Order: sequence, then C-alpha cells, then structure tokens
Amino acid sequence: MATPRRAAVLGKPIAHSLSPVIHNAGYAAAGLAGWSYDRIECAESELPGLVAGLGPEWAGLSVTMPGKEAALAVADAASAVARAVGAANTLVRRPDGSWYADNTDVTGMVEVLGRAGVRPGAVVTVLGAGGTARAALAAAARLDARSVTVVARRAAAVDELRPVAGAVGVPVAGAAWADAAPHLGADVVVSTVPKGVADPLAAEGAFRPGTVVFDALYDPWPTPLAAAATAAGCRIVSGLDLLLAQAVGQFEQFTGVPAPREAMAAALVAARA
Repeated sequence: MATPRRAAVLGKPIAHSLSPVIHNAGYAAAGLAGWSYDRIECAESELPGLVAGLGPEWAGLSVTMPGKEAALAVADAASAVARAVGAANTLVRRPDGSWYADNTDVTGMVEVLGRAGVRPGAVVTVLGAGGTARAALAAAARLDARSVTVVARRAAAVDELRPVAGAVGVPVAGAAWADAAPHLGADVVVSTVPKGVADPLAAEGAFRPGTVVFDALYDPWPTPLAAAATAAGCRIVSGLDLLLAQAVGQFEQFTGVPAPREAMAAALVAARA
C-alpha cells in the first residue's frame, strides 16, 4: 500500500478554490496512489501555527490570500523570486523537514502571457497594487517589458511596490485610478483588482486590437472588463489560465514528477462547466 502523502491549499475564504480539482486529477493521472489534496481555511495569523503542526506526510502547501506574506516568513529558505516580491504561494516540504518557499504565480504568469504573444519591449499596465500586482511586476521583468504603469486607487500603494520593482529590475510609474482609461491601450493590461472594481472601466472604450488583456479573476467569467476587451479585438488571458499554470509548477515541486497537464486542464474545465 502506498505511503499517504498530503498537500492542501490554505486561505480564507477557501471553499471556492478549484485547486483540489486540479491537483487530485493530476495525482490520479500520474498514478500517485496515496496522494491527496485538500482545502484548509486559514487566516494569515493562523498560518505559522498550522504549518508548525504538520506531520511528515505533508509534501507541500499552496497558499492563497491572505497568507502569501506569512508563507514566506515561515519558510526556512526561499527562491529568489519569492524574496524579491515579498510573497510566496508555494511551500514545499524538503526531506529534512524544512520548508522551502516559492512563487509559482510569477512563473505561471510569464507562461500564460508568453503564450498569448507578449514579446520583449512591451508596455505594460497593471490595474491594482496588491499581492498579485507584485507577481505581475516580476513577470513583466522576466518578459523584458519596457515599462510598467501601476494604476491604483491609492498613491501610497504604488509607492509600496517600488522596492519590488527595483528588486526585479523593471521601470515602474504610477497613475491614479481616475486616469486609468488612457493606460488601457498598452501592449499588455493586467487586472489584479477584486471582483467588480474594474467593471466601470469596461465602458471606457479605450482598448485597442492586439492588446493582451489578462484578468486574474475567473468567477464570474467573462468579467465586464474581459468582455469589453474581447469586443475590441484584444487577446484574452483569464484567471483560470493562471490557476492551471501555477498549479502545474506546484505539482512538480510537491511530487517530483512531471505534471500531467492535459488531465489537470480537463478536470478544471469540467469543474467550471
């Protein structure tokens, strides 16, 4: 009988997460008997105690909001990109029992934007200045973006991102939310704001054909922003695309085997049908 191995996604709220669907489908397709992946409701303040109490059967943890900064803090070691953005969405249990932090949001974002046609020298607009915006800055740097403008509701939030931009090596400017419309015509627009916040921008009519628009949301889909961008002839990337890409990276770090991407993608599509 296979030795039980466990993984889970931590966050609050967490009941909506589709990560168990993706990972468990991957375990089945890869023949990883005894592996299981669950959801655990966990606030940021609860994360250190939860991680400290996990037994040796735990192979890894996916971490969503609001625990990504806490995940980095509890790790014994971390990847350069996780340190640069100041957040981790992945905790991997090493053979000696220590925890290693990584940020597969960044590598996933690079993958999905690259597949959508983003090329070096792109002008990038990021809507929002929270945790996902940090990953977007790092992804823009890896894609050799020429510049990034962060459009935020608070100027102070943009200032908080400047150390991240400096760490990853990408030029960043700030813009007020009221002035968002002109920045929707960039080569790449990445929306990282919560549900409903970007909806009014859909009526601005400022998108141009060929722009790659990535909306990190996936419920409901399409968002008004994505629908307006589609009507304008933009190339669209959804939060589901990122969810799959970042999960593939986590799967391979947790298990040490290649991810059966097609099976994982099929399970995700079926869950959303």
